[in-house]
Amino acid sequence: MDDDKPVLDQVTDAIGTAATATADTAKTVVKKVRKAARKAVKKVMPKKGAKQGKKAKKAAKKTARKAKKANRKVAKKAAKKSKKGKAKKSRR
Repeated sequence: MDDDKPVLDQVTDAIGTAATATADTAKTVVKKVRKAARKAVKKVMPKKGAKQGKKAKKAAKKTARKAKKANRKVAKKAAKKSKKGKAKKSRR
């Protein structure tokens, strides 16, 4: 502390420098946090992931359609078999 300056001036200068230092550190911390958040988002959700998602959805729809067709065929065959079996039994 300078003995030439009054104590009040010295205290206000110290508080002012502390406030600016705090503001500067807060800005740097915010910048670092934002940068880290961006990196985390890129790791979690890469840009190519969206296109792959669309492709996966299309593939899932195709497999769902194929599964429905297969189920219909199986149901038809089962219905035919059950009708034939019942007809044979009723004739006897």
